[in-house]
Amino acid sequence: MHRRTLHRLALAATLAFAATGAAHAQQTVRLTAAGGHPPVFLWVKFIDEFFIPEVDKRLAVAGGKTKIEWTRAWGGTLIKIGSESKGISDGVADIGFVGTIFEAPRFPLQNVSYFAPFGSEDVATVTKVVNALQHDVPAMGQAWTKNNLVYLGGAALDSYHIWTNFPLKSIDDLKGKKITAPGPSANWVQGTGAVAVAGNLNTYYEDIKSGVSNGVITFATGAWGAKVHEVAPYITKVNFGSQFAGGIAMNKGRFDALPPEAQKIFREVGAEYSERFAAAQTAAAAGLLKKMEEAGAKISELPAAERKRWAEALPPMAKNWAADVQGKGLPGEQVLKGYTEGLKKAGADLPRDWSAK
Repeated sequence: MHRRTLHRLALAATLAFAATGAAHAQQTVRLTAAGGHPPVFLWVKFIDEFFIPEVDKRLAVAGGKTKIEWTRAWGGTLIKIGSESKGISDGVADIGFVGTIFEAPRFPLQNVSYFAPFGSEDVATVTKVVNALQHDVPAMGQAWTKNNLVYLGGAALDSYHIWTNFPLKSIDDLKGKKITAPGPSANWVQGTGAVAVAGNLNTYYEDIKSGVSNGVITFATGAWGAKVHEVAPYITKVNFGSQFAGGIAMNKGRFDALPPEAQKIFREVGAEYSERFAAAQTAAAAGLLKKMEEAGAKISELPAAERKRWAEALPPMAKNWAADVQGKGLPGEQVLKGYTEGLKKAGADLPRDWSAK
């Protein structure tokens, strides 16, 4: 055979082998991202529109050895609110937003902010304080691994206020009223004369419209998505404080199976999700309160003296919570003290020191 022909054949074989090798070098991973809430809510929207495309972009920049094929299943189509951690842990979904507020039995320590209301209204501060606690208090961080999850980044919600279908000038106006409050925030109406009603963002509108409740304790970005102002046009800025609500979590087995460079990217983008979400949530809250006002809602601010009176009227829920989780072998007192000190160091003006009484 002619030497030139042999050379051409050898080159073709080399190129074919190289192409095959390149194909083998790229790993395609199929992941399903899911959540109980729809993307109208920012914590899901930011996974959908920031986290996923940013991971893809950084993986491509890193050499494209790992490619993700994503399936999105938002709005409870695959896993329901309150079942996210189990759904991701069991592999029904691979990654998504786990709302620790709705999963207190699995994440008792993560709910510390809900037992210490009237804290900081700064979303970034609350996120940083809780993220630091999850890093510094082993039992707190281990709640994720114990549930077969890897925590990638957290989200705190903008400060909670109260939306009602009646004017609210002081806590005396709450007497005999039914207020929808999710999970631990039901404690925030104890001692006020109001009755707490269970619910979540998907039920608020109908709860108030049908008379199941007279209002809801919630946050601006959630209230807007749920159109609460249409049925409860009196918005009283109580400032119960920003609250840690959960974070992006991934099935541990699926995460561990990723190459180290991909794991690093997932963690980095998760940390950036925390920062970007805090800034966006803060800006969105201010803008949406203005939109609600333009739509006819009446916004007022609870006087500082009434806010302090409300805080003081509540039972020692934080101390009770700390003692309860302490009794289960968890460092409740350490977490409560760390949370309160973290807020104080950040300059928060607390009308009640929950770690003291």
